[in-house]
Amino acid sequence: SLSSAVTAIMARGPKKHLKRLAAPRHWMLDKLSGVWAPKPSAGPHKSRECMPLIIFLRNRLKYALNGKEVVSILMQRLVKVDGKVRTDKTYPTGFMDVITIDKTGENFRMLYDAKGRFTIHRITAEEAAYKLCKVKTVAVGARKVPYITTHDGRTVRYPDPLIKPNDSVKLDIKTNKVVDFVKFDVGNLVTVIGGRNMGRVGVITHRERHQGSFDIVHVKDAIGQTFATRLGNVFVLGRGNQALVSLPRGKGVKLSIAEERDRARAKASKQ
Repeated sequence: SLSSAVTAIMARGPKKHLKRLAAPRHWMLDKLSGVWAPKPSAGPHKSRECMPLIIFLRNRLKYALNGKEVVSILMQRLVKVDGKVRTDKTYPTGFMDVITIDKTGENFRMLYDAKGRFTIHRITAEEAAYKLCKVKTVAVGARKVPYITTHDGRTVRYPDPLIKPNDSVKLDIKTNKVVDFVKFDVGNLVTVIGGRNMGRVGVITHRERHQGSFDIVHVKDAIGQTFATRLGNVFVLGRGNQALVSLPRGKGVKLSIAEERDRARAKASKQ
């Protein structure tokens, strides 16, 4: 019958699998080690903009040889993300998340390198106590309670009235309280979290407003290169050129292929 034909075509719920070739490129999975990739669970970061814990522990840190070992690590409740124990191997960690492994005394912050890939960035215990969050919306909720929502799915009630969308707030992970905030202003340090210039760091030089379209932000990096990106791709890191978090190796400066080659040759000749 027609109804049974229609139900045969319809998908039942969200997809539960992910083919390896369809996985995000920045996970850097090889093509030949199987058909499948870990499908990120639903969580605070988008599926294409996150890194599941299994990839971080197995492929990056090499603390496990396979998925079964990752599960046995997580089930011992050894891994915390933003101060909370996570036992889901496909839990989506994303930009600015703090991963803590108490047993080894290590803390990591999820940051992009200049090529737009998540990098292993070790941080101190003091720095692991806070994170920066980009403010997405400022609104008034039930009973006229003002609140903000952030890029990692948090809601913070009763924020400072000076906080506006696109600003960054410094959040104490333990208390979920805002301890400081940085305005989105010309002259402040930003990083790019989407688009062609993902991972690059620089200072805002100019903002172009386009009514009914995307505002464009012009950024100048530490070696004087300028580039432009959409407002939605920009994440404020600090006032002036001082970042509130430590940056990974390279400090978000993108080198040309020739410059990378010259540096590699100079390094090789020293050894």
